[in-house]
Amino acid sequence: VQLQASGGGLVQAGDSLRLSCAASEDTSITFDRAWFRQAPGKEREFVALIRYAGGSPIYADSVKGRFTLSRDNAKNTVYLQMNSLKPEDTAVYYCAARRRTVLTAPLNFPYWGQGTQVTVSS
Repeated sequence: VQLQASGGGLVQAGDSLRLSCAASEDTSITFDRAWFRQAPGKEREFVALIRYAGGSPIYADSVKGRFTLSRDNAKNTVYLQMNSLKPEDTAVYYCAARRRTVLTAPLNFPYWGQGTQVTVSS
């Protein structure tokens, strides 16, 4: 599966952005979908995950209550709505996918999009 991320940009602290990640094939019942991010000089970190079966997404503590992950199965697309953005949210955001698994932890994602830059100014 190929993933295409979009929606990044330059915003001010407190603003909102919505990232999109379109998949090249139907992932509605076969793939978990997720977002990760990597800030300059830092390791890539998990942001949010939604399982193939849907249900409540899982979020990193740093974004809980501000970010919302959703999926539109008809469009093979997941969305990351980011509200109340902070300068520390500045990073390249990557969408990822893995075939459905019993694993709940955000590990073992072999499919990645190209990344989209999010910059939050103070």
